[in-house]
Amino acid sequence: MLIRTLADMEAGGRIVSINRGRSSALRMVNASDGLGFSLSEARGEPGGHALLWYKNHWEANYVRRGTGTLEDLTTGRVWDLEPGMMYCVGPRDRHRLENAGGEGFRIVSIFNPPLRGDESHDADGAYAPGGAPPPEGRERMFVKTRAMAEAAGHAVEGAGGWRAARLATAADRLGFSVSDVRFAEGGEADLHYRHHWEANVVLEGSVEVAEMAGGGTWTLGASDVYCVGPEDRHRLRALSDLHVLSVFNPPLGGGERHDANGALPPTGPVPPGPDA
Repeated sequence: MLIRTLADMEAGGRIVSINRGRSSALRMVNASDGLGFSLSEARGEPGGHALLWYKNHWEANYVRRGTGTLEDLTTGRVWDLEPGMMYCVGPRDRHRLENAGGEGFRIVSIFNPPLRGDESHDADGAYAPGGAPPPEGRERMFVKTRAMAEAAGHAVEGAGGWRAARLATAADRLGFSVSDVRFAEGGEADLHYRHHWEANVVLEGSVEVAEMAGGGTWTLGASDVYCVGPEDRHRLRALSDLHVLSVFNPPLGGGERHDANGALPPTGPVPPGPDA
């Protein structure tokens, strides 16, 4: 189990300059953690913009704060962005991201191949290659919402009052899946992801995470991160209404449900994890 609090990450030198000095990113999970993806929070200034082209990666982005627009510079298509939306871009997708002002963007970003953690954008708005070529991915960039995931049948509920909408699934061919998870206050779940690694960012609320074998217990709040894998039987208890963004590798298909042990069925090769 891997626990990283916002305070520890910010104090530990995990904030780097990106977008040629106009934005920053908090590197939460890096390539060295062995999960097969990296996890960051990009932080843009009010009214800022970026011209980007991730020609060496696929990236999924969950808008946590701020409003603005996303433009596909190849087709000219424009999406209005607001909190709760996810957009995905890849090697074919030159794009422009513009903040509407008022409050700057806070965007949780997942990259495959994973970033080392110290990268900044080059003149094209790209990061240098970070590993094997990215998976095939979609033909073009796309946007998803919780409502779209639910309409596609990619939403599940479980005992303890939790609900998950699978925003990105194995069919999106990003090399990971992304879930929007909500717990009601007081909800509990005993979980053991024997066939996956999962990284979680607390977006809102607070949660108690207890390691059932080792006895460690942590209370986590907004922007804290915890990662669990095949060796980590754990219990979650929502101390308030809770909103978490969860990333799985290998990716989920969208309709999987937990078994009696709190596990999900195998969906592919399991990455080595932090202790490899």
